[in-house]
Amino acid sequence: MNVLGLDTSTAATAACLLRADGHAFEVAPPPSALTARPAHASELMPAIALVLEQAALGFGDLDALAVGVGPGRFTGLRIGIATARAIASARLLPVHPVSSLAALAAGAEAELTLAVIDARRGEAFAALYRGAEELWAPFVADPAALAARIRAAGITALAVGDGAVGFRNVLEAAGARVAPEDSPLHVIRALHVCRLASEGPVAAPEAVLPNYLRRPDAVPKPPVAHP
Repeated sequence: MNVLGLDTSTAATAACLLRADGHAFEVAPPPSALTARPAHASELMPAIALVLEQAALGFGDLDALAVGVGPGRFTGLRIGIATARAIASARLLPVHPVSSLAALAAGAEAELTLAVIDARRGEAFAALYRGAEELWAPFVADPAALAARIRAAGITALAVGDGAVGFRNVLEAAGARVAPEDSPLHVIRALHVCRLASEGPVAAPEAVLPNYLRRPDAVPKPPVAHP
């Protein structure tokens, strides 16, 4: 199966074509992209075009799409999911929604992995994994609450992700090990989105929705009632 995978849940843009023969062609962003200004709108389609070209495939050769559905940045998630849905709708392909935290943890290959994505507003999205097994479902918390949960569990996990870097001091004080700031383990790779797709659900394009975990900063105001 030829699977095109995408993730735009952080400031970085990731794309991968996992070809049916097992070969992967990937745009894996550097760790520095996590602190750069997000540019998903200008980076995603060129990244998709590049991995297709490297794999010597076209959109007509795809069998499925896989996309990281968060949690993560609102605008980034909307761009990535809308792109996956558009391609899948045009080619009548199924879409595999994948947890961005699970994809982040899959890249760590640690016994216990705490995947942490910066949720802005002084908070983090996090989930705990033992290998591929989800021990803590994705949740949002401030650093103090996350640290308290780590202490209460009495665990020593490898913490990865831009949230782990941002809250390093608090997490390490609670007993977590945070990978070095320039480690590629902090980046969500679309390769892992592709690989996890085979283990997760499949959906029609219009049924794939972002997992925000909380309300966006800006919400529409209710209509004003007129007498």
